[in-house]
Amino acid sequence: MCFGDSKKLNLSLFSDMADELKLLGVWNSPFSCRVIWALKLKGIPYDYIEEDLQNKSPELLKYNPVHKKVPVLVHGERPICESLIIVEYIEETWPQKYPLLPIDPYERAMARFWVKYFEEKSIAIWMVFRTTGEEQEKFKKESLEMLRTIEEHAGTLGKRKFFGGDEIGIVDIAFGWIAQWFEVVEDVVGVKLFEAHAFPCLHAWTQNFKQVPVIKENLPDRDEMLVLFKRARENLLAS
Repeated sequence: MCFGDSKKLNLSLFSDMADELKLLGVWNSPFSCRVIWALKLKGIPYDYIEEDLQNKSPELLKYNPVHKKVPVLVHGERPICESLIIVEYIEETWPQKYPLLPIDPYERAMARFWVKYFEEKSIAIWMVFRTTGEEQEKFKKESLEMLRTIEEHAGTLGKRKFFGGDEIGIVDIAFGWIAQWFEVVEDVVGVKLFEAHAFPCLHAWTQNFKQVPVIKENLPDRDEMLVLFKRARENLLAS
C-alpha cells in the first residue's frame, strides 16, 4: 500500500470515529456544560447520556475508572476525562470549526494561563458553599481575591465582548460557570460576593456570555438548580 492510500485510510477511519461521539454528563454540572458549549459552538453532533452520580452507570465506571466522575467524552470508544482537557481535545480534533484557542503562540499560552488560574482558584467558591463560620469567611476572602484578579483582566478587553476576542474562546468557557452557578451558590448560602458595582467589567462579560444563543440555550434551569443546591447544602451541613 502506498503512502497516499494509507493517508486516505486514516482519514476514513477518523470519519467513522467522528460519528461515534457521546458525552456522559450531569445536567446541572458546570463541567459538563463546558463540554456541551464547546461541541455546540463547533457544531459537532454527539449523543448525550445523563448520569445519576448516586447510582453510577457501568458505562461511567468503564470509561472513567480512576475518578468515576463526569464529564466523559467518548470518541470512537476512546474516553477523555476532565472538562478542560476534553475542551482542548475537541479543539485539537476539530480546529477549523469555531477555533477556541488563538493562533498566536503567546496568546495561546496566555489563554492557558488564565484557564489554569481559574481552575486552581475557583475551588474557593465551592468551599464557600460547603462550609460555615470562620472557615467560610476564609473562602469568601479567597473568592473575592480571585474575582478582583479576573476583573482586572476583564478590564483589558476594551470593546471586545469576550476573553476570546469577538467570539467565545476557551477562557470564556472556563470562566463560564460564573454566569449561572455563582449566583445560585450565593442565593443558597445567603451571601453576596459578585456585586455588579464592584466587578463591572466581569458583570458586563457575564451578560454578553449568557446572551450568546448556544450558551443561553444550554444553561441549566436556575430554579431547579436552587432546589437541588439547597438540598445538597443541607445534607452537607447535616453530615
